[in-house]
Amino acid sequence: MTEIAGMPILWHVMKIYSNFGINDFIICCGYKGFVIKEYFKNYSLHMSDVTISLVQNDMTVHRDTSEPWNITLINTGEFTMTGGRLKRVEKYIDGTFFLTYGDGLANVNIKNLLEFHQKNKKMVTMTAVKPTARFGEIKIQKNTHNVSSFREKPSDENDWINGGFFVFDPDFFDYLNDEKTILEHEPLQKASIDNQLIAYKHKGFWQCMDNKKDYDYLNNLWEENKQYWFYPQCITNVSDENYFNDLQTNKKELYLNLKNAIS
Repeated sequence: MTEIAGMPILWHVMKIYSNFGINDFIICCGYKGFVIKEYFKNYSLHMSDVTISLVQNDMTVHRDTSEPWNITLINTGEFTMTGGRLKRVEKYIDGTFFLTYGDGLANVNIKNLLEFHQKNKKMVTMTAVKPTARFGEIKIQKNTHNVSSFREKPSDENDWINGGFFVFDPDFFDYLNDEKTILEHEPLQKASIDNQLIAYKHKGFWQCMDNKKDYDYLNNLWEENKQYWFYPQCITNVSDENYFNDLQTNKKELYLNLKNAIS
């Protein structure tokens, strides 16, 4: 529930999907899940213009700007692992479904992601992203200890990581056991061994919120009107176009002409 521009990061994640017409959500609640329930229970009221009559004890809604979401909130246990949480919501899921983490934002094209999953006919599609290196890289000469080269926070061409934004077929539930099951361990590893895990390479914006630095970075982007996870609506100037041109080099899933977006 950590906020970006006054709205929980969970809301931002849901908006990413909603921008592509996905409006039915299941939230796996754990520690302080009641906070999430209370937030969404009162969300429509907070987003509306209302008249409240204390005499009649009723309320008239004049304008409701809340999203058309259907949200199922399930208590999955305070200490349940990621795979266990998914197993506990199995009965609420019918057919192929999306899954992602509640602390990562990206401008993934959800439509293209689903089409990629359907085309490749694998049980699991994982969105793979390039991490932002946190440290500079130096090369040291063996004998003299002189620094022969230095690169500020490089990103290796082969360094792809799990970026969330999965697509699963329901058969994957057979890979999940109990509340101690960690999604990223045996289940996904077994899917890989069975040749049922494929990567959708996303070269655009991706950012998780792991610490205060990430929190400040995402909030600063919002304040600068650079909400890259809501791409393409956020593109407002030439510098943004250049930024995305760099990110989108050879990116086949580019679905909007950038020049049209800033014109």
